[in-house]
Amino acid sequence: MSALRANNAIPGPRPVIPREAGRRWVALSFIALAQLLIALDATIVSIALPSAQAALGASDADRQWVITAYTLAFAGLLLLGGRIADLAGRKRAFLLGLAGFAVASAIGGAAPNFAVLVAARAMQGGFAALLAPTALSLLAVTFTEPRDRAKAFAVYGSIAGSGAAIGLLVGGALTQYLSWRWCLYVSLPIALVAAAGGWFAVPAAEQKARVGIDVPGAVLATAGLVALVYACSGNSPWFGAGSVVLLALFVVREATTSDPLLPLRILIDRSRAGVYLTVMCAIAGMFGAFLFLTYYMQVVLRFTPLEAGLAFLPMTIASQAGSWLIASRLMPRVAPRVLMAPGALVAAAGMAVLTQMRVDSGYVSLVLPAEILLGVGISCVMVAAFSTATQRIDPREAGIASATVNTAQQVGGSLGTALLNAIATTAGAAFVGSRAAGIVHGFAVAAEVGVLILVVGAIAAAVLITAARPLTRA
Repeated sequence: MSALRANNAIPGPRPVIPREAGRRWVALSFIALAQLLIALDATIVSIALPSAQAALGASDADRQWVITAYTLAFAGLLLLGGRIADLAGRKRAFLLGLAGFAVASAIGGAAPNFAVLVAARAMQGGFAALLAPTALSLLAVTFTEPRDRAKAFAVYGSIAGSGAAIGLLVGGALTQYLSWRWCLYVSLPIALVAAAGGWFAVPAAEQKARVGIDVPGAVLATAGLVALVYACSGNSPWFGAGSVVLLALFVVREATTSDPLLPLRILIDRSRAGVYLTVMCAIAGMFGAFLFLTYYMQVVLRFTPLEAGLAFLPMTIASQAGSWLIASRLMPRVAPRVLMAPGALVAAAGMAVLTQMRVDSGYVSLVLPAEILLGVGISCVMVAAFSTATQRIDPREAGIASATVNTAQQVGGSLGTALLNAIATTAGAAFVGSRAAGIVHGFAVAAEVGVLILVVGAIAAAVLITAARPLTRA
């Protein structure tokens, strides 16, 4: 008689009775709603930024802080958020993260000046840093059977892969028909519903980790990542040197302290390290594409905010198709790298299409095929990545393991945006011709670097990720 077993699932799952099984899927809906909240706010303000800048009197040099305040706080505090989830309990951290995010969104929506808006965005990023690893670790310890795990992570991965595009769509509609402030207020009902449902449906943790919080490690990690992003933005090379020193000190700290923020054994695992590197490269490419396409459609093609948001819809559909029709079906049957390496290459092909960007290029001939390839490719990477990153991990460290994959996402997005934007700006400034032609030329040159980044991600997945397929025959 044949039986299915999970080689890579969290050890020792207890049998799930039907009533508990139903509750798990209800819990998944609210966990997924929390992930949607995080994914939306990564991009929903992007399209609203010109309106917010005009209303609050921000300068062109300062306006980027609305985006970077969120991503830097998110990336810098994710490891700490994962540790807090392990210490305080996942359900408690989940509810606290939602409550804090809602308060920060209300403050941002009512911001009387630009400084308050930036501070509120940083608060959103900080509470997202608590919420994201908590949601992922809840998934990791709730779904341990391979087939159910594949479906659950397909839901989570599809939201993570398409939420950014949905944010652009919703942001465009809210900005055009209501106000840019509603791009922040819209988080309130989502957070309240997720919190109310989570209170009843999400099970309380059976055990909590009994370790301290590594505050010096958190400071070193956050400062190192901020310095690295500044360096990639084209600022003083001293920031780059400073980031190397700070991150090296972070590694030393984690290797010597009794209560590390990031236990280095999590990174020593070859497959897990490969997942983190692949995710970083994939998200760097995706955020670069969002930057290019948003600006290209609104400045060159003269789309309205809503039209630009609608123009991203094919990427969302492609991402959903990749998650449900490809990744969720293949993930229980193939090794993770069989999904992740080709997925990164498909995304690289989409970025390669953008290297052909010209002033007279059309949406259907250029943007649409690029979006489809990027959506399918990135979703295949992310579905497998979320599952693999939390396999074979002590449930008490599921929070920190999931925080690390989320950190890889945010670091990739921050570095990709900063680096590719700097390249595009430099190449555009050096171009001889009209302003529009210079802008497009800069994007095309930066897209070439984006292709290289995605190819590096594919190689990392193929070489480093050695985890076996989740299902085998007994």
